[in-house]
Amino acid sequence: MLIGTILQRKGTSVATVRPSATVRELLAVLAGLNIGAVVVSDDGATIAGIVSERDIVRKLHERGAEILDAPVSSIMTTEVRTCGPDANVDELRRTMTNHRIRHIPVVKNGRLAGIVSIGDVVKSAIEELETENAHLVGYLHG
Repeated sequence: MLIGTILQRKGTSVATVRPSATVRELLAVLAGLNIGAVVVSDDGATIAGIVSERDIVRKLHERGAEILDAPVSSIMTTEVRTCGPDANVDELRRTMTNHRIRHIPVVKNGRLAGIVSIGDVVKSAIEELETENAHLVGYLHG
């Protein structure tokens, strides 16, 4: 299965914040949308970085509550792993597992085209297994 197939099902909407937004504003976006990561972007199309709940927790531990009023750019990950819509889900699942990444932005023609989470990837694997199982059961019961 391809990542583009997952995006067709879940949609291509991606939550973004500007690098100048405060961490407090970022937290409001995460809580309001019930999501675990936000892409940092000046224009909603290019990627400056990504910030996850895990990043925020680590920085809170390191620097304390003052981080809440700091710009998102001060805590974001700038080396962002991305994939294209034609990426293979199995390969991406391995990458996410091996590198302990839970969110990967999808880029098409240099522009942000969606985002996939480890949950999306696992869900697609389960759906594939269920479909395969149904076919095998149907075959055996003829």
